[in-house]
Amino acid sequence: MGEPLCTCVRPATASLRPLRQDSASRSSAPGRRGSGDHIPCRKDEGREIMSRLEQSWNWLAVTVGALLTLTPSACGDAQGSRPNVLLLMADDFGIGDLGCYGNNTIRTPNIDRLAQDGVMLTQHLAAASVCTPSRAAFLTGRYPLRSGKWHLGLNCESSSDHCHHPLNHGFDHFYGMPFSMMGDCIHWELSEKRAGMEHKLNVCFQIVALAALTLAAGKLARLTSGSWTPVVWLTIAAILLFTTSRFLGVLIVHADCFLMRNHTITEQPMRVQRTTSLILTEVASFIQRNKQRPFLLFVSFLHVHTPLITTEKFHGKSAHGLYGDNTEEMDWMVGKILDTLDMEGLTNSTLVYFTSDHGGSLESQLGNNQYGGWNGIYKGGKGMGGWEGGIRVPGIFRWPGVLPAGRVIHEPTSLMDVFPTVVQLGGGEVPRDRVIDGRDLLPLLLGTTQHSAHEFLLHYCEDSLHAARWHQRDEGRVWKVHFATPVFHPHGAGACYGRAVCPCFGDQVTHHHPPLLFDLSRDPSEAHALTPDTEPSFYQVLDTVARAVEGHRRSLSPVPLQLGARGNAWRPWLQPCCGPFPLCRCDREGGPAPGPPREP
Repeated sequence: MGEPLCTCVRPATASLRPLRQDSASRSSAPGRRGSGDHIPCRKDEGREIMSRLEQSWNWLAVTVGALLTLTPSACGDAQGSRPNVLLLMADDFGIGDLGCYGNNTIRTPNIDRLAQDGVMLTQHLAAASVCTPSRAAFLTGRYPLRSGKWHLGLNCESSSDHCHHPLNHGFDHFYGMPFSMMGDCIHWELSEKRAGMEHKLNVCFQIVALAALTLAAGKLARLTSGSWTPVVWLTIAAILLFTTSRFLGVLIVHADCFLMRNHTITEQPMRVQRTTSLILTEVASFIQRNKQRPFLLFVSFLHVHTPLITTEKFHGKSAHGLYGDNTEEMDWMVGKILDTLDMEGLTNSTLVYFTSDHGGSLESQLGNNQYGGWNGIYKGGKGMGGWEGGIRVPGIFRWPGVLPAGRVIHEPTSLMDVFPTVVQLGGGEVPRDRVIDGRDLLPLLLGTTQHSAHEFLLHYCEDSLHAARWHQRDEGRVWKVHFATPVFHPHGAGACYGRAVCPCFGDQVTHHHPPLLFDLSRDPSEAHALTPDTEPSFYQVLDTVARAVEGHRRSLSPVPLQLGARGNAWRPWLQPCCGPFPLCRCDREGGPAPGPPREP
């Protein structure tokens, strides 16, 4: 919503936030996923195009879709007319799970068609390896560390103040989940919140109950004197703790797992089997309502985040269990959205972008079933600040008649680049009152320049710098320096199994002195660390990167970190409720649930 010099770029329609839908398991060895080199497709993350939308990323750590219209302006774009912008973002999607990346066992014909008809980036990078900071960077064009507001939530002081709501941060319309899709929404085996809270409540119950019994026994045996009041209060506390632990799962489903349209709850709790149809209906409706003027539509899928909610028609369709089913359903959804553009005659006037917020989650597994994405030849995954598997993501841009079909670009690019790219396409001006780390991609996409504007890119894990890369353009090499790496568990594994994600700091992180050095142009899998004996430029590269890091740090200003325990504490009393809390239940979607999707 700033007012650029040329003419204004303002949100004038709607922000749509589709749910993250996820399927359940994919039991397969890595080698079964696909073969050949994996070519990352370009990802689409043009989120907010206005300078004042910087803080709207607070609530985007989960699943979001946003629709904004762009008013016409005197400024021209690549072809002299302003395009519609359609941004499609998957959740926790592995770079190795698309056909255009070399996978030949999961069917993704619609996303592959985007790649064939558009431009693919093979070194497209998330600014963080977990959802919230990555999406924050996507929204603002800035490293998330610069803003610090990695908040995921809706309200601040009351259940209706909507301080973090999209409509309070530049969007004109919103539909979807204001919180994260998680296994607890269906009381799934893999729990993000419920299991840990139940354990703590049960421990507290046991302690309080033991204290009550001890005091009561002492009173009955006349070993202690005084009032029975402490015994009564401890007994009441024990009963409350026990009752809360028994009903916690139901409370989470009602408090966290619901749909909103703007400020109104439309479904609480969610009826997850109809969510896909509701989202597609909302997307089609928005496109039809706004086809006469340029718009920006951001669709953030619930796919393929756990619990991998998949409609019946896609169950058992893939060779990789529920994860594969969920991936193929997401591809089908992409196809339906593209079909809507075709039917409305908007294909040639719409820039479409597809991406993921970060790499697949290797730790999302139970028994022999793998519920997280496959990151191809790249080491690591979600939550690993520096390893390629956590930050190298798919990315595809398609704009028929403007961007050359079939073009493949191997230059380093970032999700942060979508922000300035969309601002320029909208006739706006990138904000000058703050550091913008993203760079306009249009010259690179069009082929008017051969190299990315990024010489250095930094890779954080929360506020800890884990790695940095240097694109040495004159030599055609991309160097990667690791200052810290997580300790994988068990020893010899490729992830931190037994926990949700790898830690960013502490005794389970190794700090390297000297740092690890890889040449990604020759070793994209980061399999062979270089040494002064194997690389004559070893110390020169480390020195160059160290100077770049120091320059970057001088550009930082202190901001509060919100990924700590306090900032992420669950406050159910702040959740909106369409009934007396905690009896939150309503269905305002109107009429019966939409039918399941047609047979793919």
